Amino acid sequence: MRYEHIGKDLFIKNREKLKARLKPNSAVIVCSNDIMPTNADGTMAFRQNSNMLYLSGIDQEESTLIIAPDFPDDRFKEVLFLRETNEHIAVWEGHKYTEEEAQETSGVQTILWNDKFELTLKTILAECEHIYLYHNEHIRNSTEVETRSDRFSKWIRNTYPNYEYERLAPEIYDLRTVKEPREIELMQEACNITEKAFRRVLKFTKPGTWEYEVEAEFLHEFIRNKSKGFAYTPIIAGGGNACVLHYIENKAQLKDGDLMLLDVGAEYANYNADMTRTIPVNGRFTKRQREVYDAVLRVKNEANAILTPGNSIPEYHKEVGKIMTSELIGLGLLDQTDVKNEDPNWPAYKKYFMHGTSHHIGLDVHDVASIYTEFKPGMVFTIEPGIYIPNEGIGIRLEDDIQITEDGHFNLMRNIPIEAEEIEEIMNS
Repeated sequence: MRYEHIGKDLFIKNREKLKARLKPNSAVIVCSNDIMPTNADGTMAFRQNSNMLYLSGIDQEESTLIIAPDFPDDRFKEVLFLRETNEHIAVWEGHKYTEEEAQETSGVQTILWNDKFELTLKTILAECEHIYLYHNEHIRNSTEVETRSDRFSKWIRNTYPNYEYERLAPEIYDLRTVKEPREIELMQEACNITEKAFRRVLKFTKPGTWEYEVEAEFLHEFIRNKSKGFAYTPIIAGGGNACVLHYIENKAQLKDGDLMLLDVGAEYANYNADMTRTIPVNGRFTKRQREVYDAVLRVKNEANAILTPGNSIPEYHKEVGKIMTSELIGLGLLDQTDVKNEDPNWPAYKKYFMHGTSHHIGLDVHDVASIYTEFKPGMVFTIEPGIYIPNEGIGIRLEDDIQITEDGHFNLMRNIPIEAEEIEEIMNS
């Protein structure tokens, strides 16, 4: 792996937290992700199942973890199954985990090759009543691809039909919502790498540059700092492209006088950063651009102030909507009549700010958690208000990653330039 050794203590603790939530005589079974195909004999870069990472730290395909806390023999309370390597695999695909490396990475002591899986599973299940399986229950999941977890679920339910099957997702989603200090450290490193790349881009950008050239500058800095690359498909949007919320073509030339919206983030050790900044292509905001920019920044700062323990996303979003409404009136985009006649289910401000302000972030960019979960210390959220005015060619969004603390919050992107004056100064230095 490119990233530094995380340390097995995190994964041991994560497993212990999960064990405390299980029913008696249970087995949890978690599978790695597949290596996904492209065309012919091509494959996509491997991205591990987030729950496998959370519970074991194992970042390799064809891996399976079984946790059976009440099994009588200590050797089989935790078992990690891996793909056995050989000289041929080493030559063509590179190094795979040895038993010793897997133990040191995960803290799991019993490491077996995959050919022992079915016999070992039968042994463990003979002493179990409940089987916890994972299905992707993220509210925005819409994939039609059958995952390794899906295939395994079909197989085990058919092979062992008489067990009580339980949903792993609610338990592990709730656990993953609150980050351990070591996880915060990894997220901070992802943010630090993102900062380095953004500062590079500020120096690089000028009229005539192409959006894809800016994307390349980000990727260069990410990879040279031990990241695998972008945490998600980047948005590099000049001028009116910034008013397309999921613009990912990144193919246009940047024009003098336009703004450029940058929604990018590095991953580090599979943890993610999610940053948005909007900068003037020529290094200077116009008067109108600056008015809108400052309005978005004020909304972000006020939203930051209420992202504190005890709040929840639905109530938080309502309050941010009120703040945004006031700013839009100040910009002349809304008036009191618009607000008075608004549809409560689609308030007037939604014409110019149509997306949510915050989402959970962690091992997944849109991390797993119920939107109704009360904010607790250790949770990490984005804050990303925006104002989009297509007829003026202005799209501005600003986004930081914020950790909830006991007494408020901590900005993991506190060192990334965001004030208009600082951005102009760096671009013109």
